[in-house]
Amino acid sequence: MTDQREDATPVVHGVVKWFDPAKGFGFILSDAGGPDILIHANVLRNYGQSSVADGSEVEVRVQHTDRGVQATEVIIIRAPEGAAKAPLEDFQHFDEAALKDMPWLPARVKWFDKAKGFGFANAFGSAEDVFVHVEVLRLSGLADLQPGEAVAMRVVDGRRGKMAAEVVAWDVISRT
Repeated sequence: MTDQREDATPVVHGVVKWFDPAKGFGFILSDAGGPDILIHANVLRNYGQSSVADGSEVEVRVQHTDRGVQATEVIIIRAPEGAAKAPLEDFQHFDEAALKDMPWLPARVKWFDKAKGFGFANAFGSAEDVFVHVEVLRLSGLADLQPGEAVAMRVVDGRRGKMAAEVVAWDVISRT
């Protein structure tokens, strides 16, 4: 489906085909069909994210250029279908509704290694590191995190310490 604003900038609904944070771009498949839509890392950064998970649902404004269709603005990103519940063993004893009621904590990414599948963040006002698993990122609609990136997290006490149960870009929370 494609919507239009008064300035005739189309809004396209679709799904992220793939996004590579190292390359700085990826592609979206429009629900309405047509050519793949290029999404550049700068467009994601303007939304407040450095990455987006494959399979995430998106709404973007696009422009048609001589090089194809490109996203110019991200309106919304929704985590991939079926991503409501983390399959990690550490979260099995938590009530899903209780997790969703937890407050968002502002934090900065300390480091994250996608190849290793984890990293750590520092919640503001706390000296204790928060473990961030790559699967939690994927289920939150993210593919990667950069050191120093501002995020909001729902944090639980896991068997091995503080763990992120959900992570979003700080800009996403500040808009709500």
